Amino acid sequence: MSYIVDVSPSEQDIAEIHAALIEFNRPHLEGISHDPLACYYLVDDVKKAGVIANVRGHWLLLKFFWVAEELRGKGIGAQLLAKLERQAKEMGCRMALVDTLSFQAKPFYEKQGYECQMVLENYPIDTSLYYLTKSLS
Repeated sequence: MSYIVDVSPSEQDIAEIHAALIEFNRPHLEGISHDPLACYYLVDDVKKAGVIANVRGHWLLLKFFWVAEELRGKGIGAQLLAKLERQAKEMGCRMALVDTLSFQAKPFYEKQGYECQMVLENYPIDTSLYYLTKSLS
């Protein structure tokens, strides 16, 4: 028996632990949806903005949200989010969750109806990480 601290785990190491965790969770989460969902804004067939999310049960989990700098402040992000939320609602979502760092988009999400539920101060060093939710009902 031994313990190993690995400062550079391989993709296989990560996959093994992830697979074991999925197997452990299976009896508790079986039958709950876990579907990817995305919405993009294209200019001449080039992605200039997009949001990547997952639908997990009744929750929309926002993962990545980006708008090209030259397009920020023009309502494109709000439109993307509204379209994504509408689709998530059709897929049975009742709530949405996002996390954002203090230098990112907290005011944007609050304008879209998200409310801060928790803050991690000094994360990862000298910023804050906000967890925000919104009712889609």
